[in-house]
Amino acid sequence: MTKADFNNLVHQLNRTLYGYAFRILRNQEEAEDAVQEIFIKLWNMGTRLKEYNSLGALATTMTKNYCIDQIRKKKHIIQDINDGRDIRISDNSSPYVLMENKESDDIIHQIIGQLPEIYRDVIKLKDIDGLSYEEIAHKTEQNINTLRVTLSRARKMIRDEFNKYQYERRGTEEVNRKVL
Repeated sequence: MTKADFNNLVHQLNRTLYGYAFRILRNQEEAEDAVQEIFIKLWNMGTRLKEYNSLGALATTMTKNYCIDQIRKKKHIIQDINDGRDIRISDNSSPYVLMENKESDDIIHQIIGQLPEIYRDVIKLKDIDGLSYEEIAHKTEQNINTLRVTLSRARKMIRDEFNKYQYERRGTEEVNRKVL
């Protein structure tokens, strides 16, 4: 791709990619940075760009993925001094939201601890340790399809138990409001 072709591509896609990035990131500077990073990546791809039918689709997908990565990077991990577990929070969380997140995190860890061992192990390896299905299959000597089913069932158990807790908590809050 020549410099002139690349400049045409930039002029053609700049506004579209910026709008897309802004809708995801909700921040002008971050959206501008995202678009700039995508154009740098596209330039570095050089002659490989000829392999793609639609550079617009490629650039849009790259923008989406970059923006999602940026959102993930924004999240901080705070180590809970009491028990050493990680609590994930965002930059602009209020103290109330932080407290709710910690409480929810504690409940979810408690629910995971009460799961049958096979479900608990797979949840920990996949969702907490971040291992791939292949890595888990190798480690547990199980079939990948079996792991997927086990993980799905474990997540459903956690979701159902957490929803029960949420329902009970909302009911308690409503009762407290009526009493006051």
